[in-house]
Amino acid sequence: MKHRTVRLVILLGVITTIGAAVWFLATGGIPEQKVPKFLKAYLGDASSSSILELQGNVEIREVRLGFEVPGRIADMLVDEGDKVSPGQVLAEIKPDYFKDAVRQAEAALEARKAELLKLGNGSRPEEIKQAGANTLAARVVFLNAQKEFLRAQNLVSNGALSQKVFDNAKAARDQAEAKLQAAEATQKLVELGPRDEDIARARALAEQAQAKLDEAQRRLADSKLVAPTGGIIQTKVREPGGYVHVGEPIYTISIMNPVWVRTYVNEIDLGYIRPGMQAIVHTDTGKSYPGRVGFISPVAEFTPKTVQTREIRTDLVYRIRVIVPDPKGELRQGMPVSVTLDLSSRDER
Repeated sequence: MKHRTVRLVILLGVITTIGAAVWFLATGGIPEQKVPKFLKAYLGDASSSSILELQGNVEIREVRLGFEVPGRIADMLVDEGDKVSPGQVLAEIKPDYFKDAVRQAEAALEARKAELLKLGNGSRPEEIKQAGANTLAARVVFLNAQKEFLRAQNLVSNGALSQKVFDNAKAARDQAEAKLQAAEATQKLVELGPRDEDIARARALAEQAQAKLDEAQRRLADSKLVAPTGGIIQTKVREPGGYVHVGEPIYTISIMNPVWVRTYVNEIDLGYIRPGMQAIVHTDTGKSYPGRVGFISPVAEFTPKTVQTREIRTDLVYRIRVIVPDPKGELRQGMPVSVTLDLSSRDER
């Protein structure tokens, strides 16, 4: 019983001492440099400042470029290590086949447009006049055949004409009548002009020809490989003269600005960090670069082996992306850096 009482008194004394130390440290009563190391290790965040330091690396951001059309490479305009800007032409495929396709599509489109214009304008006055003349000629032939038929009909009834001659006259009359009806129908169609359905079909064919021309022009433009972003040529995969397929890698570009820094924070400090918070990135050479927190992963993951945290044991952390402007290109891909965050300004956006 006596020993238990002694242990209880000692435990209460230790707790009281630690509590007093925490209070004095928080209120400035004890200088931080005079706090024992074992107490600092035990207190953790209570003895730390509002500056949070994290370890990370500059992310490797690359863009693999390839042609959108197949062909034989005519020229490679940049080499490894060259700095490129957005929209710069990097390589070209021989354009002969693509130019021929454009010319064919242009000719087909002109033919379709001419046909549509013809139908839209309707019949010309000369065509209407010609159709009327054909109808008049067919009517004259029919009237003459009708007279011959009536004369033959009277003669055959009196026995003065053979049945064969009568049949020939009747056939000639019927044939002339059919030609007259065909001429009248043709004249009517010419006067009415083309049907709406024919005009709609011609318009659709013209639009189809325009789409084929657009495709041919786009394929011609795709025969040039253009840089989608600025950066430095990391690798050059092919050489002039080689045949490439669609999407086959030609160059790899490393994106240099802005730079992304990948770092990790534990769950205890996660609540102090917000997107948009100001950050300072430090390199081993002593240079510093201002940045901001751009992304905080919503999913926890195990601590990577290359990341150093205050905990020795493996723990769950959250990935953070820090965006750093680097117009001079001094931060290299994969470079180890440290990131400091001022937790007192955590509400900044």
